[in-house]
Amino acid sequence: MRFMILVKATQDSEAGAMPDESLFAAMAVYHEQLARAGVLLDAAGLKPTATGWRIRYAAGQRTVIDGPFAQTKEMVAGYTLIQVRSREEAMEWARRFPSPHGDMADGEIEVRQLFELEDFAPSPAVARLRDLNAGQH
Repeated sequence: MRFMILVKATQDSEAGAMPDESLFAAMAVYHEQLARAGVLLDAAGLKPTATGWRIRYAAGQRTVIDGPFAQTKEMVAGYTLIQVRSREEAMEWARRFPSPHGDMADGEIEVRQLFELEDFAPSPAVARLRDLNAGQH
């Protein structure tokens, strides 16, 4: 089972403020523990939305919308992707996640399970995706 731990953005992270050294150290320790346990798949911080864009789909058309975007509470500042045996194991790892913006700062993480191809009914399209994934490993 794969889970993504999403770090919610703040006004500071959206302004491009970099974490201090103590937060980098706490994140390094946490991610080293994940790696030693064999559950870490990937992790990264995301640059502010000012450097990104969205594609809006409406009435069969695509429109590019450049950042920055409002609603900081809905933005993602980073993620950690883990593969574990159960929801309970994912929950335990998530509880150990360092406070994402420093011990004294407000912050939030969200944890979501990823779909696996086995979650979908067999079909030619699912088989094609499975073949693509097999080629990546």
